[in-house]
Amino acid sequence: MDTLKDFAGRTALITGAASGIGAACAKLLAERGAAKLILVDVDAAGMAALDLPCEVECITGSVADETLWDGIGPKLEGLDHAVVNAGVGGFGTIDELSFEEWRRVMAINLDGAFLTLRAGLRAIKANGKNTGGSVVITGSSTGVKPVPGIGPYGPAKAAVAHMARIAAMENASANIRVNAIAPGGVDTAIWETGDDFNLSVEAIGREETIKRMSKTTPNSRFASSDEMAGTILYMLSDAGSNITGHVLVSDGGFTL
Repeated sequence: MDTLKDFAGRTALITGAASGIGAACAKLLAERGAAKLILVDVDAAGMAALDLPCEVECITGSVADETLWDGIGPKLEGLDHAVVNAGVGGFGTIDELSFEEWRRVMAINLDGAFLTLRAGLRAIKANGKNTGGSVVITGSSTGVKPVPGIGPYGPAKAAVAHMARIAAMENASANIRVNAIAPGGVDTAIWETGDDFNLSVEAIGREETIKRMSKTTPNSRFASSDEMAGTILYMLSDAGSNITGHVLVSDGGFTL
């Protein structure tokens, strides 16, 4: 069966594009006909290794750097879609958390998401196609369900989900849809920033560690980045044209 080319001729921005969900979105958008992808990540080598079959512009830097977005603005000409995905993990209880750690996570996960969304909305409005566009923000099930010990991560993800709703209301008249996805456990490199995870990997290996962690999910498994990308592209695509201001929980039942 031929691959659906529902993004043919489209231009998309993806942050956190070097690995995980961002890389999976980039690959799937290219496979489904995207003409141009603008990728943003701190990992230049990871982006270069994607080898995508379309025009690609790779921009290396932190999404939390406003000056980075000042420079990216002109490169977003003709933008149709944005995947606001860059993020970092966070751990610790509220009473023991340092303000430095709070700000580190908030800077990327919330401030960076805001700067990305703002740039994406401005570019889609200015694309001259009079067809609007769509945005999906990567939130988390921890922004829906309180989970202890994750420090600023849950609050930041709750905030970006609500930001998506507000942006959807503000931009509906411009035919721009804004949604968020709230994944549960996904097998990506973000776990490797946690000390407990790395200690477990040293003791029993990565595969067994992920397997044991997934037992907190009713379906007893973590999702793949490809699964998340498929859901994100549905919300981005014309097939999801009646969906806006929605936070789609895809967590294997974790929030039940």
